[in-house]
Amino acid sequence: MLCSDAEPRLRMWFSLIALTKPVSRARAVTVMVTIACAVALAVPSAGEERVIDTERSALTVRVFKSGLFRALADDHVIQAPLLEGSLDEPPHVQIIVDARRMRVVDPGLSAKDRQDVQTRMLGPDVLDVNRFPQIRFHSVAIQRLGSGAWRVEGELELHGQIHRLMVDAVMVDGHYKGSTTVRQTAFGITPIRVAGGTVKVKDDVQVDFDIVAAER
Repeated sequence: MLCSDAEPRLRMWFSLIALTKPVSRARAVTVMVTIACAVALAVPSAGEERVIDTERSALTVRVFKSGLFRALADDHVIQAPLLEGSLDEPPHVQIIVDARRMRVVDPGLSAKDRQDVQTRMLGPDVLDVNRFPQIRFHSVAIQRLGSGAWRVEGELELHGQIHRLMVDAVMVDGHYKGSTTVRQTAFGITPIRVAGGTVKVKDDVQVDFDIVAAER
């Protein structure tokens, strides 16, 4: 069977080979097929996809406190495990987060307090993971800013809403790293308030990412 990627090249060569003698023609066909297949395999595919290594990659959400008595409250650090993702050529990235597995990892909180924060975060007041179990992001445009640096314009699907999001990323030792800000109210999420609003979390939350592509 002929190498399928070589077929366009072979059509032209066969038209020339048809003018040669039968013996020479057979030899020429064998040589041309071999060369065409070798060239086709050597050229990278324009639609090459690299899967994201979800075990080595990390998304961290940082929620900051505000309000009159913010000194009595705690900032929150949340791990957001990746469910799947890919890096494609031409440049394109897509990421899916399993919202149901997001975990509060505040080192300064007791186990009970961490569980209380997590229960509220996953519940209907915030992420409402029973209705919206996944958080998705995909790029719509990627601009190279310099060597190993990019600006990614994409769409974030969160809490049943989709909005544009700008992300700056840099390459560090094979890792795509960066940070962006997500405004909760833009996605229909009301920042948590306690003690009559004297302690609350800020509307803007910080999302840090460290993305690693799986080995080929």
